[in-house]
Amino acid sequence: MPDRCEVLPGDSVVARRGGGLLWVDAPGSPALVAALHACLGVSGPGADRVLAAVAGQVSSLAHGEVSFALVLADTTGGTGTGVALWSGKGQPAVDGVPVSGSTVEGGTLASGFQLGQALYVGPGQAAPQMPPGVAFDLVEGTVPGSGAMLQLAAHAPSSSSAVPPATAAPSSFTAGSDAGFGSGAGRTTDAPESGEQTAFWRPEQSPAPLLRFDDGMVVTVDEDIVLGRRPDNHEMVTSGGARPVPIADTQNVLSSAHAALQRSGREVSLVDLGSLNGTHVAGPEATEWTQLEPGVAHPLSDGDRLLLGWTVITFEQPQD
Repeated sequence: MPDRCEVLPGDSVVARRGGGLLWVDAPGSPALVAALHACLGVSGPGADRVLAAVAGQVSSLAHGEVSFALVLADTTGGTGTGVALWSGKGQPAVDGVPVSGSTVEGGTLASGFQLGQALYVGPGQAAPQMPPGVAFDLVEGTVPGSGAMLQLAAHAPSSSSAVPPATAAPSSFTAGSDAGFGSGAGRTTDAPESGEQTAFWRPEQSPAPLLRFDDGMVVTVDEDIVLGRRPDNHEMVTSGGARPVPIADTQNVLSSAHAALQRSGREVSLVDLGSLNGTHVAGPEATEWTQLEPGVAHPLSDGDRLLLGWTVITFEQPQD
């Protein structure tokens, strides 16, 4: 199952559902974006025929030249194979090697290729390594982005051989992407089988808090975070003290750097960064929003809701 999906900030669209991954740059073509996004729910035998049919409709759905790369992962039975459709500057790549396929009307189609350990979608060839402190994790949903790299865990058989307990490997690889944050972090006896995962996630003694967006995206609060339309240039980010998490903003109601989450041990506080339209918070049972005073840290509790522009985010603090 996928471990982590690193998304680079950008103005295009990146989406993920299960093992499926999409990048599309189609300004003024919401119908095409919606059609490709819907394909993320397709998997198993016959997926290549579905994508070939979608490719035939690209010219009618898009306005002008478009670029996209869509990969559907078939992990049924542990096969770890993929089906992909791409066009224009879009390109899928496995472990840094571009996927090759056959030309169809509206793009290029490939099926039955092995997914390897790292799956990339985006324009051109995959970067050998995502820049640290720039990319952020997409568990599921749709976010703005200029490309994405999906890190894939090893199949259960390869890890189970190193771990005597028969129940250890299946429990680590059958959980859904959302459940994976909490189900594995609380088990200390399973640490030897997931050395690669623990090195990647940098787990703490207890699970890290989460931000659950209303569009389905989940972000791990394992360090300070700056939220906004274009948070990359905020001083907290450029100094290396925080990670940027861009939020899609079609109505221009978010500031470039709207708000920040700051960690102090287990405690997480929300700070408004002088945003134009304000940052609001409400408890789990509250019926009204409270606007924060800019620059004043507001400690968050499990279940608190955050309102940034029109984006609603739920803060989750896993129990020890």
